[in-house]
Amino acid sequence: MFPEDFPIRCSWAENADVAMQAYHDTEWAVPHHDDRALFELITLEGAQAGLSWRTVLARREAYRAAFHQFDIAAVAAMTDAELTVLLTESGVIRHRLKIWSTRDNARAALEAIAAHGSLDAWLWSFVDGQTIVNQWRDSAQVPATTDISDRMSKALRKQGFRFVGSTICYALMQASGMVDDHLVTCTVKGTV
Repeated sequence: MFPEDFPIRCSWAENADVAMQAYHDTEWAVPHHDDRALFELITLEGAQAGLSWRTVLARREAYRAAFHQFDIAAVAAMTDAELTVLLTESGVIRHRLKIWSTRDNARAALEAIAAHGSLDAWLWSFVDGQTIVNQWRDSAQVPATTDISDRMSKALRKQGFRFVGSTICYALMQASGMVDDHLVTCTVKGTV
């Protein structure tokens, strides 16, 4: 018997469905440095506000289709009419403010890219370009926010982003690999 035959996952993924386990095993806490991928994570984490990650993960492909595969310039150019149509699409979360915030965030992302060279460089600057690897033993130890996520949230809001509170920013940091919150007991740590 090998450890991969009986993987031990972080508690939130241990008894989850196959999609959540695959996300945990191959994507979560893996460093993402592509602007498009980071914009996708900002969008999806913002869409999650008040909902479960599973709800959003199940709709990821619909979000990709609705928002031009998260091409930042294409999303920034979306019209009100295009966004209004998305309110009728069952594949996305039909929340007017969240849908409109995606276009607003794309426009803010373009401004951030112009100011900082890339979304990647700017977002990763909050962690000095290095993944923060925590050594939590229990999921109760994992914070919902940190001083860094507070600073990131404030900076994103100042840049014009919406649905980027500190809790969302910390989830973004975890999802994008800026923070590795895999429990020390977890034997499954992914690569994309």
